Amino acid sequence: MAELVPTNDPDDAPFDPADASRPERAPRPKDAATLVLIRTHRSGPQVLMGQRSKGHVFMPDKWVFPGGRVDRADAVAPAATELTETCVQRLRHQAGRRAPRAFALAAIRETWEETGLIVGRRGAPTQKAPPGWESYYAADALPELHKLTFICRAITPPYRPRRFDARFFMAAAEDVLMDDRPIGGGPELLHTEWFSFEEALKLDLPSVTRFVIGEAQEILGGVANGPPFLRFTRGSHRVDRL
Repeated sequence: MAELVPTNDPDDAPFDPADASRPERAPRPKDAATLVLIRTHRSGPQVLMGQRSKGHVFMPDKWVFPGGRVDRADAVAPAATELTETCVQRLRHQAGRRAPRAFALAAIRETWEETGLIVGRRGAPTQKAPPGWESYYAADALPELHKLTFICRAITPPYRPRRFDARFFMAAAEDVLMDDRPIGGGPELLHTEWFSFEEALKLDLPSVTRFVIGEAQEILGGVANGPPFLRFTRGSHRVDRL
Protein backbone atom coordinates (compact mmCIF):
# COMPACT_ATOMS: atom_id res chain seq x y z
CA MET A 1 0.00 0.00 0.00
CA ALA A 2 1.24 3.48 -0.87
CA GLU A 3 2.19 5.61 2.13
CA LEU A 4 1.90 9.33 2.75
CA VAL A 5 5.37 10.66 3.52
CA PRO A 6 5.44 13.54 6.05
CA THR A 7 7.00 16.79 4.89
CA ASN A 8 8.47 19.87 6.57
CA ASP A 9 7.41 22.12 3.67
CA PRO A 10 5.01 24.73 5.15
CA ASP A 11 3.06 24.74 1.85
CA ASP A 12 2.52 21.00 2.13
CA ALA A 13 1.93 20.31 5.83
CA PRO A 14 -1.24 20.63 7.95
CA PHE A 15 -1.49 24.16 9.33
CA ASP A 16 -1.92 24.87 13.01
CA PRO A 17 -5.01 27.09 13.53
CA ALA A 18 -3.24 28.78 16.45
CA ASP A 19 -0.93 30.48 13.94
CA ALA A 20 -2.19 34.06 13.55
CA SER A 21 -1.36 34.04 9.83
CA ARG A 22 -3.86 31.24 9.15
CA PRO A 23 -7.66 31.53 8.80
CA GLU A 24 -9.63 31.34 12.03
CA ARG A 25 -11.81 28.64 10.50
CA ALA A 26 -10.87 26.00 7.97
CA PRO A 27 -12.17 26.98 4.50
CA ARG A 28 -14.63 24.55 2.95
CA PRO A 29 -12.85 22.44 0.29
CA LYS A 30 -13.91 22.90 -3.32
CA ASP A 31 -14.47 19.91 -5.59
CA ALA A 32 -11.58 19.25 -7.96
CA ALA A 33 -10.44 16.54 -10.36
CA THR A 34 -7.06 15.39 -11.62
CA LEU A 35 -5.89 13.06 -14.39
CA VAL A 36 -2.87 10.76 -14.09
CA LEU A 37 -1.86 9.93 -17.66
CA ILE A 38 0.43 6.93 -18.09
CA ARG A 39 2.14 6.06 -21.36
CA THR A 40 4.12 3.03 -22.41
CA HIS A 41 7.82 3.57 -23.07
CA ARG A 42 10.56 1.11 -23.97
CA SER A 43 12.22 1.81 -20.61
CA GLY A 44 8.99 1.40 -18.64
CA PRO A 45 5.82 3.39 -17.85
CA GLN A 46 5.95 7.16 -17.85
CA VAL A 47 3.65 9.68 -16.15
CA LEU A 48 2.74 13.18 -17.36
CA MET A 49 3.68 15.96 -14.91
CA GLY A 50 3.64 19.75 -15.09
CA GLN A 51 5.25 22.40 -12.93
CA ARG A 52 3.10 25.12 -11.39
CA SER A 53 4.37 28.66 -11.78
CA LYS A 54 5.77 30.78 -8.97
CA GLY A 55 2.72 33.04 -9.21
CA HIS A 56 0.25 30.38 -8.03
CA VAL A 57 -1.13 30.87 -4.53
CA PHE A 58 -1.63 27.12 -4.17
CA MET A 59 1.50 24.93 -4.41
CA PRO A 60 3.80 27.30 -6.37
CA ASP A 61 6.72 25.62 -8.16
CA LYS A 62 5.45 22.12 -7.35
CA TRP A 63 5.20 19.39 -9.98
CA VAL A 64 1.66 18.02 -10.26
CA PHE A 65 -0.74 16.16 -12.54
CA PRO A 66 -3.10 18.18 -14.76
CA GLY A 67 -6.28 19.10 -12.91
CA GLY A 68 -8.39 21.78 -11.30
CA ARG A 69 -11.78 22.80 -9.95
CA VAL A 70 -15.01 21.15 -11.05
CA ASP A 71 -17.32 23.58 -12.86
CA ARG A 72 -21.11 23.37 -12.85
CA ALA A 73 -21.18 22.81 -16.62
CA ASP A 74 -18.98 19.70 -16.33
CA ALA A 75 -21.99 17.69 -15.14
CA VAL A 76 -23.83 18.20 -18.45
CA ALA A 77 -20.96 18.12 -20.96
CA PRO A 78 -21.70 15.51 -23.69
CA ALA A 79 -19.59 12.34 -23.77
CA ALA A 80 -19.32 9.38 -26.13
CA THR A 81 -19.36 6.90 -23.24
CA GLU A 82 -20.05 7.08 -19.52
CA LEU A 83 -18.17 5.93 -16.42
CA THR A 84 -18.32 2.28 -15.39
CA GLU A 85 -20.87 1.44 -12.70
CA THR A 86 -18.08 0.54 -10.25
CA CYS A 87 -16.49 3.94 -10.81
CA VAL A 88 -19.83 5.70 -10.34
CA GLN A 89 -20.56 3.95 -7.05
CA ARG A 90 -17.13 4.79 -5.63
CA LEU A 91 -17.41 8.43 -6.66
CA ARG A 92 -20.81 8.72 -4.99
CA HIS A 93 -19.34 7.95 -1.57
CA GLN A 94 -19.87 11.09 0.55
CA ALA A 95 -19.97 13.18 -2.60
CA GLY A 96 -23.05 15.28 -1.91
CA ARG A 97 -25.21 16.10 -4.92
CA ARG A 98 -22.38 16.38 -7.44
CA ALA A 99 -22.89 14.06 -10.42
CA PRO A 100 -20.06 11.48 -10.58
CA ARG A 101 -19.47 12.17 -14.28
CA ALA A 102 -18.71 15.82 -13.46
CA PHE A 103 -15.43 14.83 -11.80
CA ALA A 104 -14.20 12.80 -14.79
CA LEU A 105 -15.22 15.49 -17.25
CA ALA A 106 -13.52 18.18 -15.15
CA ALA A 107 -10.29 16.16 -15.24
CA ILE A 108 -10.52 15.96 -19.05
CA ARG A 109 -11.34 19.65 -19.46
CA GLU A 110 -8.55 20.74 -17.13
CA THR A 111 -6.05 18.51 -18.95
CA TRP A 112 -7.02 20.23 -22.20
CA GLU A 113 -6.78 23.72 -20.69
CA GLU A 114 -3.47 23.12 -18.91
CA THR A 115 -1.60 21.00 -21.44
CA GLY A 116 -3.34 21.30 -24.83
CA LEU A 117 -3.77 17.51 -24.92
CA ILE A 118 -7.16 16.12 -25.93
CA VAL A 119 -8.44 13.17 -23.91
CA GLY A 120 -11.18 11.77 -26.14
CA ARG A 121 -12.01 10.58 -29.64
CA ARG A 122 -12.92 12.47 -32.78
CA GLY A 123 -16.52 13.46 -33.34
CA ALA A 124 -17.73 16.60 -31.59
CA PRO A 125 -21.38 16.73 -30.45
CA THR A 126 -23.87 18.64 -32.57
CA GLN A 127 -25.47 20.49 -29.66
CA LYS A 128 -24.15 23.74 -28.26
CA ALA A 129 -21.15 23.29 -25.97
CA PRO A 130 -21.69 24.15 -22.30
CA PRO A 131 -19.66 27.06 -20.86
CA GLY A 132 -15.95 26.23 -20.64
CA TRP A 133 -16.13 23.43 -23.21
CA GLU A 134 -16.26 25.48 -26.42
CA SER A 135 -12.60 25.10 -27.42
CA TYR A 136 -12.50 21.39 -26.57
CA TYR A 137 -15.48 20.52 -28.78
CA ALA A 138 -14.24 22.93 -31.48
CA ALA A 139 -11.24 20.61 -31.80
CA ASP A 140 -13.67 17.87 -32.98
CA ALA A 141 -13.35 15.87 -29.77
CA LEU A 142 -15.68 13.86 -27.55
CA PRO A 143 -14.77 12.35 -24.14
CA GLU A 144 -14.85 8.61 -23.49
CA LEU A 145 -15.39 8.34 -19.76
CA HIS A 146 -15.29 4.54 -19.49
CA LYS A 147 -11.54 4.65 -20.17
CA LEU A 148 -10.85 6.57 -16.95
CA THR A 149 -10.27 4.75 -13.67
CA PHE A 150 -10.94 6.46 -10.34
CA ILE A 151 -7.89 5.75 -8.16
CA CYS A 152 -7.86 8.18 -5.21
CA ARG A 153 -9.69 10.92 -3.31
CA ALA A 154 -7.86 13.41 -1.12
CA ILE A 155 -8.98 16.48 0.82
CA THR A 156 -6.50 19.29 1.44
CA PRO A 157 -5.50 19.65 5.12
CA PRO A 158 -7.47 22.19 7.19
CA TYR A 159 -6.37 25.79 7.63
CA ARG A 160 -4.88 26.13 4.18
CA PRO A 161 -5.75 29.38 2.35
CA ARG A 162 -7.31 27.20 -0.35
CA ARG A 163 -8.68 23.69 0.07
CA PHE A 164 -9.74 21.07 -2.47
CA ASP A 165 -11.62 17.80 -2.36
CA ALA A 166 -9.83 16.15 -5.28
CA ARG A 167 -10.66 12.99 -7.18
CA PHE A 168 -7.78 11.42 -9.08
CA PHE A 169 -8.34 9.42 -12.27
CA MET A 170 -5.83 7.32 -14.20
CA ALA A 171 -5.81 6.47 -17.90
CA ALA A 172 -3.50 4.94 -20.48
CA ALA A 173 -2.31 7.71 -22.80
CA GLU A 174 -2.34 5.40 -25.82
CA ASP A 175 -6.02 4.63 -25.21
CA VAL A 176 -7.37 8.10 -24.44
CA LEU A 177 -5.31 10.75 -26.26
CA MET A 178 -6.33 11.84 -29.75
CA ASP A 179 -2.71 12.88 -30.26
CA ASP A 180 0.22 12.83 -27.86
CA ARG A 181 1.29 16.29 -28.99
CA PRO A 182 -0.49 19.40 -27.69
CA ILE A 183 -2.74 20.75 -30.43
CA GLY A 184 -4.35 23.73 -28.73
CA GLY A 185 -5.25 25.40 -25.49
CA GLY A 186 -3.08 27.76 -23.48
CA PRO A 187 -0.88 25.59 -21.25
CA GLU A 188 -1.17 26.69 -17.63
CA LEU A 189 1.46 24.28 -16.37
CA LEU A 190 5.12 25.04 -16.99
CA HIS A 191 7.55 22.42 -18.28
CA THR A 192 4.98 19.71 -18.96
CA GLU A 193 6.96 16.50 -19.43
CA TRP A 194 6.77 12.71 -19.31
CA PHE A 195 8.80 11.08 -16.53
CA SER A 196 9.48 7.55 -15.39
CA PHE A 197 8.10 6.90 -11.92
CA GLU A 198 11.63 6.98 -10.55
CA GLU A 199 12.29 10.37 -12.18
CA ALA A 200 8.94 11.76 -11.05
CA LEU A 201 9.58 10.84 -7.42
CA LYS A 202 12.78 12.95 -7.49
CA LEU A 203 10.83 16.10 -8.41
CA ASP A 204 9.53 18.70 -5.97
CA LEU A 205 6.15 17.06 -5.39
CA PRO A 206 3.28 17.69 -2.99
CA SER A 207 3.02 14.78 -0.57
CA VAL A 208 -0.40 13.81 -1.99
CA THR A 209 1.01 13.68 -5.53
CA ARG A 210 3.78 11.40 -4.29
CA PHE A 211 1.16 9.24 -2.57
CA VAL A 212 -0.90 8.96 -5.78
CA ILE A 213 2.16 7.98 -7.81
CA GLY A 214 2.63 5.12 -5.36
CA GLU A 215 -1.00 4.09 -5.91
CA ALA A 216 -0.53 4.17 -9.69
CA GLN A 217 2.56 1.99 -9.41
CA GLU A 218 0.66 -0.56 -7.33
CA ILE A 219 -2.26 -0.63 -9.76
CA LEU A 220 0.06 -1.19 -12.72
CA GLY A 221 1.72 -3.95 -10.69
CA GLY A 222 -1.61 -5.75 -10.29
CA VAL A 223 -2.51 -4.59 -6.76
CA ALA A 224 -6.19 -3.58 -6.50
CA ASN A 225 -7.31 -2.55 -2.99
CA GLY A 226 -9.85 0.06 -4.06
CA PRO A 227 -9.28 3.83 -4.21
CA PRO A 228 -7.91 5.36 -0.99
CA PHE A 229 -9.77 8.28 0.61
CA LEU A 230 -7.17 10.50 2.25
CA ARG A 231 -8.27 13.01 4.90
CA PHE A 232 -6.29 15.18 7.28
CA THR A 233 -6.77 16.32 10.84
CA ARG A 234 -4.51 18.59 12.85
CA GLY A 235 -1.05 17.10 12.40
CA SER A 236 -2.29 13.69 11.23
CA HIS A 237 -4.10 11.90 8.43
CA ARG A 238 -6.48 9.03 7.82
CA VAL A 239 -6.74 6.67 4.84
CA ASP A 240 -9.86 4.60 4.11
CA ARG A 241 -10.55 2.44 1.06
CA LEU A 242 -13.62 3.10 -1.09
